[in-house]
Amino acid sequence: MAKTFIGPKLRQLRIARDLTQADVAERLGISPAYVNLLENNQRSLSVKMLLAISETFDVDVKELTKDNSAHVLADLRNAFGDTTLEGAAPDIQELRSAIDRAPAFVDHFLQLHRAHRAALRIIMRGGMDGRDEEMLHASPENAIHDIFRKNSNYFAVLEVAAENARRAIPAAPESLFVDLRAGLQKHHGVSVEVRPLEEMGESLRIYDDSSRTLLLSQALNTENRAFQMAHVLAFLTEGRMIAKMARKAQTDPERVQPRLEVELGNYFAAAFLMPYEPFLNTAEETGYDIDRIALAFGVTFEQACHRLTTMQRDKAQGIPFFLLRLDRAGNVTKRFNATSFDLAEYGGACPVWNVHAAFSVPGVIFPQFVEMPDGQQFFSISRTVHRPVFSAETQDRRLTLTLGCEARHAHRIRYAASFKIDDPTLYQPIGINCQLCPRQACSQRAHQPLFINLPIDANRRGSTRYES
Repeated sequence: MAKTFIGPKLRQLRIARDLTQADVAERLGISPAYVNLLENNQRSLSVKMLLAISETFDVDVKELTKDNSAHVLADLRNAFGDTTLEGAAPDIQELRSAIDRAPAFVDHFLQLHRAHRAALRIIMRGGMDGRDEEMLHASPENAIHDIFRKNSNYFAVLEVAAENARRAIPAAPESLFVDLRAGLQKHHGVSVEVRPLEEMGESLRIYDDSSRTLLLSQALNTENRAFQMAHVLAFLTEGRMIAKMARKAQTDPERVQPRLEVELGNYFAAAFLMPYEPFLNTAEETGYDIDRIALAFGVTFEQACHRLTTMQRDKAQGIPFFLLRLDRAGNVTKRFNATSFDLAEYGGACPVWNVHAAFSVPGVIFPQFVEMPDGQQFFSISRTVHRPVFSAETQDRRLTLTLGCEARHAHRIRYAASFKIDDPTLYQPIGINCQLCPRQACSQRAHQPLFINLPIDANRRGSTRYES
């Protein structure tokens, strides 16, 4: 059994309540010297002591023992890889020591770094325009992404709830829509009706709780109709729990919390349609063949990709994936990340990454091995997906979906089977975006880097006008 250390948390709890180590020692029935050892992680906790601390400070045991150090370490490594910083970055041991001994400092440093990156994004989009609030506060999308990432993109309570709901409404993959519609009527008194576009307008789903009626647009295909019903089922069965989870995340109640509840409802819906254990088994057996997975569960390509990012159950983990969905202009419209790196936030703007090439051949999967400026290597697949069509004007509104993982997992994925993974020439060098990318002699460079001086010689013309 792994030893439990909660030193920094114990120290924060003590300081927040204006207590001395002697005060805590008296309440716990131990010596002040032992409290000091606990706070400095020089003694592990017994179950008895853990329960005593939980009762003394009125804190849930799970919150005390929750360990997100792996993600914090990854965030620190990425922060210190920022091209605006000079000199050698701290090594792994230094970073681990900071996380263990100064968690509040680390948290504030990462907040400062995120604010710095947010400010850069605003500057790169064309100036301040008086948007001070946008610089000070993360967007709802980034806040939700961070919440999901801190949980490794996995929520055990929603998985259990979805499994219970699936037992109550057994639905076969080939008849999800019919079975779910019957289950909603039988167990919740909700009638489901598919209505014409003229009546629904641009709404895809409208649920009226007073009449217990769920209206779905004809613009939705069968798989997406089933997903929308499962989303409504999430709030019918677990609405209070979802609202509590959103509040517990301590997010902005006006800007972030409603969006977070929607995303948690979507998580439940995916878990209902694609139960964890059968889904993971199918993924492993097929070599993560997404089309075969989607067929096996009666879902769309995008839904299967999204679900793959959540296979992070303890002792039953799949490959940690990140997922991006981009429009033709390179804007990220969906982002989930179960990996340890920040590729998913910035990668979409690099033209060397073939996420953009997918638009040229709709429906075809584009595999690619890529390398970031700091040497991190990834394998990704990209393919177009379609949005619901409302009219002739909306019939070609494709998006590109990209699913990726660290290159060390590629041998488990059938899309990488034809590549010689250990060939160093296989990896395409990509960057975060031109304004921040430190790469030199890149023929695709579109901007002068903000914090790097590229060499310019009047007597020589390089591959771009930004360097000789």
